[in-house]
Amino acid sequence: MSDSREIDIFFEIHCGLPQEGPGSFDSTKRALELAGSFPERAELLDVGCGPGRQTMDLARLLPSAIIDALDNHAPFLRAVQRKTTDAGVFNRVTAVEGDMAHLPTGPGSLDLIWCEGAAYIMGLRNALESWKPHLKTGGRIALTEPVWLRPEPPAETVEAFSEYPTMRDPQGCREIVETCGYKLLGDFTLPEQDWLNYYEPLEARIKVLRDKYSDDATALMVLDKEQAEIDDYRRNSSYYGYLFLIMSA
Repeated sequence: MSDSREIDIFFEIHCGLPQEGPGSFDSTKRALELAGSFPERAELLDVGCGPGRQTMDLARLLPSAIIDALDNHAPFLRAVQRKTTDAGVFNRVTAVEGDMAHLPTGPGSLDLIWCEGAAYIMGLRNALESWKPHLKTGGRIALTEPVWLRPEPPAETVEAFSEYPTMRDPQGCREIVETCGYKLLGDFTLPEQDWLNYYEPLEARIKVLRDKYSDDATALMVLDKEQAEIDDYRRNSSYYGYLFLIMSA
């Protein structure tokens, strides 16, 4: 979306949603368990944190960790700040405005880099290569990556993922992890409920905004595009998913 009006509508759709992509506490917990143990005061960076659903899950699962939650959209960061205050973890969870391509942390400073649903913006290989210098020796990365689960997906689904032409199957992702010099600790595909956790609140918001913008062609176009993504998942979800990859440097 290049038109500022379309961008404004997009963020109005997404403002206040509980999460900005598929995921759940259970999947975050499973990935963290695959990552292994961490020092008591482990230093974490949640890249592309959105409104902080997984940030707060990590704070709960690692009750002594120091967590920076990074995003480039200020309203998401304000949502994270509210959640940290409500949960009483504001003293160890910090919302940071910044760019995932230029992490605001020094070399060798992080025990864990976490990224649910955002690494694709850089591309898996670019993200892994760019982030590796920020990890301590033996530091880990856990991220979710869109993948093809079956060959020959329908044309409508291919078009839906046209902005990510390097999307691979799970084995292709594992090979990227290895060639980037990481040891794969484990991986798993997110279950259907993780997608519904994202899409059900999103679809409810779309319905509300259709009434608000019933005479606004630009807004309706953006709403239609968001609804089309949900509809495609319902029809064709057997062809694609998110793969949670957990690795060590």
